[in-house]
Amino acid sequence: MVPATRRSNVILVNKNTKVLVQGATGKMGNTHTKRMLAYGTQVVGGVTPGRGGEKVPGTDVPVFDTVKEAVEKTGATVSVIFVPPYLVLDAGCEAISAGVNLLVVITEGIPPQDTAKLAAAARAKGVKMVGPNCPGVITPGETLLGILPGSIFKKGPVGMVSRSGTLTYEIALALTDANQGQSTCVGIGGDPVKGMEYPEVLTMFNNDPDTEVIVLIGEIGGTAEEEAAAFVKQNIKKPVVAYIAGQTAPPGKRMGHAGAIISGGKGTAQSKMDAMKAAGIEVALTPKEVAEKVAKLRSQQPVRK
Repeated sequence: MVPATRRSNVILVNKNTKVLVQGATGKMGNTHTKRMLAYGTQVVGGVTPGRGGEKVPGTDVPVFDTVKEAVEKTGATVSVIFVPPYLVLDAGCEAISAGVNLLVVITEGIPPQDTAKLAAAARAKGVKMVGPNCPGVITPGETLLGILPGSIFKKGPVGMVSRSGTLTYEIALALTDANQGQSTCVGIGGDPVKGMEYPEVLTMFNNDPDTEVIVLIGEIGGTAEEEAAAFVKQNIKKPVVAYIAGQTAPPGKRMGHAGAIISGGKGTAQSKMDAMKAAGIEVALTPKEVAEKVAKLRSQQPVRK
């Protein structure tokens, strides 16, 4: 049985998290700021240089000229970044310097060298970074950061970590329809250079008392899923169900994300699924099967009190 309330902030965010949105006055940032507020997220400020003193359009959220001022006046600890690609490095470094402890970078199309510099700056200050080119993070019933469709998620004991935004939605809906609610869902993004990778999120779920089963969603290209499989085998005690997208991808073609590049026979869906199975991970062939495997694994576990 899942506790009525989360006992800690183990998986990045909860209902008490105070959030800034950099780029909240832009079209996309404004749209999703209003959606986050409607979900119940504590969005306490927007940041757009030159527009300090205004309100985020359509809301009562104040706009600040700098992240430093916003943090000092609101106590925010998280920044969600919607600024254009060429501004992300500066925006992220400004947020890190201002003292936030989590960056959620939604923007896509960021030059890889900028992402590498930002990720290194975050690590140096002990700041966690999700993304870029990601859907964000949601703790169902508490806080939504980013562009995730909150209505399809349901509170429960299934942790999700994914490279694919669309598949996160599809599998979350399959889980919800099967009455398998989620503890937290983290979309790490599909770029080859990013902030948090599978092992860090898997470790969080492994340590989270409110997560019983972990769902890992991967896709063709790179070796992140094979590396995650080896990490699970050595370090993760909770059951894991995996789904790998691109099982029918034509050989030699690049599909989807910038990170979905197959090279030298590595990075195929089959190689990833084989690695998962060898690590003792349950591998599903369809989103519906993910939910079925999760339900079966949960039914085999002792009832939590």
